[in-house]
Amino acid sequence: MHSPHDPYVRVRGAREHNLQDVNVDIPRDTLTVFTGVSGSGKSSLAFGTIYAEAQRRYFESVAPYARRLIHQAGAPAVGEITGLPPAVSLEQRRSTPGARSSVGTVTTLSNSLRMLFSRAGHYPPGAERLDSDAFSPNTAAGACPECHGLGRVHRTDEGLLVPDPSLSIREGAIAAWPGAWQGKNLRDVLDTLGYDVDRPWRELDPEDREWILFTDEQPVVTVHPVRDAGRIQRPYQGTYMSARRYVLHTFADTRSRTLRAKAERFLTSAPCPVCGGSRLRPEAMAVTFGGRTIAELAALPLSDLAELLAGAHGGAAGEPAGGAETARVLTADLLARITTVTELGLGYLSLDRTAPTLSFGELQRLRLATQLRSGLFGVVYVLDEPSAGLHPADTESLLGVLDRLREAGNSVFVVEHHLDVVRRADWLVDVGPLAGEHGGRVLHSGPPDGLAEVPESATRRFLFGSDPAPVREPRTPTGWIRLTGVERHNLRGVDAAFPLGVFTAVTGVSGSGKSTLVGQVLAGVLADRQAGEAPTGAGERHCASVTGLEAVDRLVQVDQKPIGRTPRSNLATYTGLFDSVRKLFARTGAARERGYDAGRFSFNVRGGRCETCQGEGFVSVELLFLPSTYAPCPDCHGARYNPETLEVTLDGLTVAQVLDLTVESAASFFAGTPALERALRTLLDVGLGYLRLGQPATELSGGEAQRIKLAAELQRTRRGHTLYLLDEPTTGLHPADVELLMRQLHALVDGGSTVVVVEHDMAVVAGADHVIDLGPGGGDRGGRIVAAGTPAEAAREPGSRTAPYLAEALRR
Repeated sequence: MHSPHDPYVRVRGAREHNLQDVNVDIPRDTLTVFTGVSGSGKSSLAFGTIYAEAQRRYFESVAPYARRLIHQAGAPAVGEITGLPPAVSLEQRRSTPGARSSVGTVTTLSNSLRMLFSRAGHYPPGAERLDSDAFSPNTAAGACPECHGLGRVHRTDEGLLVPDPSLSIREGAIAAWPGAWQGKNLRDVLDTLGYDVDRPWRELDPEDREWILFTDEQPVVTVHPVRDAGRIQRPYQGTYMSARRYVLHTFADTRSRTLRAKAERFLTSAPCPVCGGSRLRPEAMAVTFGGRTIAELAALPLSDLAELLAGAHGGAAGEPAGGAETARVLTADLLARITTVTELGLGYLSLDRTAPTLSFGELQRLRLATQLRSGLFGVVYVLDEPSAGLHPADTESLLGVLDRLREAGNSVFVVEHHLDVVRRADWLVDVGPLAGEHGGRVLHSGPPDGLAEVPESATRRFLFGSDPAPVREPRTPTGWIRLTGVERHNLRGVDAAFPLGVFTAVTGVSGSGKSTLVGQVLAGVLADRQAGEAPTGAGERHCASVTGLEAVDRLVQVDQKPIGRTPRSNLATYTGLFDSVRKLFARTGAARERGYDAGRFSFNVRGGRCETCQGEGFVSVELLFLPSTYAPCPDCHGARYNPETLEVTLDGLTVAQVLDLTVESAASFFAGTPALERALRTLLDVGLGYLRLGQPATELSGGEAQRIKLAAELQRTRRGHTLYLLDEPTTGLHPADVELLMRQLHALVDGGSTVVVVEHDMAVVAGADHVIDLGPGGGDRGGRIVAAGTPAEAAREPGSRTAPYLAEALRR
């Protein structure tokens, strides 16, 4: 029995995901770092076990009725945990925030600024004092009625919506409409309403064209679809939505960046003529503080805002009694809050910077700054790679913040790969030795120096090893893509040249403009050309001129977004492996005798799947006051298929057992089957041999999702010159996994392709052929190319903040 003052968090019998009955003791009030290769089980231990158990205990203290209103996670698979304080989790959430979310709302700094204007602002003579809500563009009281608080008005016209008037509606004249079923539905509804969908657009009556494109009406009609042979389609109620309404609705509400970018192509955007882009009503804009409106202050970089507030004086005319003291208290609070954000290297951000334009690393650090101000102590903070998206120059300030959280009397548990953070740890928990079923064991729990005595640790070599990386001569470019006069966000008139046939790393501090230049401008230019867009497409409208695109036949962007959002999407379905597996089952003698086709072996459609769980393999059990729990399906016991389907075997295995194979095992099982050998080989090459073929997408990390996408690309037969764009591909990857990934990316270049990565890992940058460094700072202090050339040349650039760190990596 441990005393209530036990200074350790003691975990016994942890079995979450791949953890193998783990027992570990972790001292409280320390900076503890969890390391291990991707998929080793470190996140399962830190988040899936320790944090999940702390959260479960908190929910147990909440009244049962209130508990029903909270989405509760189930209890982690662990024997017991003792000595566990309350916990706060700061994960890198990969959902995209809405357009109305901003730096100010994420940090709650906007609330303080609105209160300052409400209580201590300078009002025009005779004006009524406004509530703080009147200074928010996200409330009815504050939003400009013309643009609804968005600051810009988006308009469209017939020329944008119908680029080719010689086409009929059925042939796709209205380019802005969606594809697939939704577009067909709108055409069928128009046909039912009596409009001619087969005449060329230009021959339609102008009044009809106006109504089709711009009406705000949404009539509902009964659609009788044309019956396809052998397919029964019943009548249904269809609602009409004009092209303008569809585009504006998609642009405002979608969380998909792809759909939003498509909608943007059909819109012209301009500052709102009523509020001038301030997003607020005139009465709020008439109030000032320090001679400036709230919109002007919200547009300043936080470092500049702090300077202005520090020099501002309260007590302006028109303030109520005590206004000066109110201003002093509120400005002091704002300054203290801003300081924690600027300490984390985010002083270049402004309060009105929208959240969708922030990286995941920036979002996590903003939430970390908010926690730092909360003044909690005796808490376990569990952080997911806080150094992600962080330039080496900013890592030191991050370490200072983590130290302050610990010194305030908290325990800081960090899942991290950055070696500078690992070296700073008081305690190290190394999980491994490998991934999946070959991992899940704690190899070392103790001070970092002790890891030197653990030969099976994959982390040990990088933490203590002195083997220098082999020196590689930079490749010679085969051509160049040149973008001149780039204007986008903080890029102002930038000229950038990207070499072809080589590996290019784009570097710079957070906010310097890397992702804008590569992920938006270069990618947009290439995507426009690939889609056959005119030179005024979304990408090229940000450049004065573009040359060299004709040398590129194909663009591939590989990001870390999930490969699916439900357990029905998995490794086998995403890569196309499962199509070949189902065909092999359909060719077996037993399947042919019974008349089973390949569709019979899909768990997503009726026929072969278990109908009790509809192919999920588990059923949800509602427990009212307790969290819903998932139990294996009582009929198929988790197999997903009905008994008849499972009677068909391939070399002794059922389709359910094949889905349960790891990639490694499947490569042996399907040896000699060309359709599967190549796909499985590429998954092994990117280090994913430990994943099961049927592993749900929801269980995969961002790094795993990115490598699955890369493997899916590698298995394709490459034709022509391909340009691969990757935004921080090493995020979430252990140095051992980074080596594997780089081997694959350099192999692509050796095969005649071009690779461009946005990257902070100096080991990756040092191994590149060409470096483009942006900066020197972030926000308005960045947006310029400060160095371009080979890694050795970039490392000698005196004006670059990257140069000293790159020089150190080259020395190693």
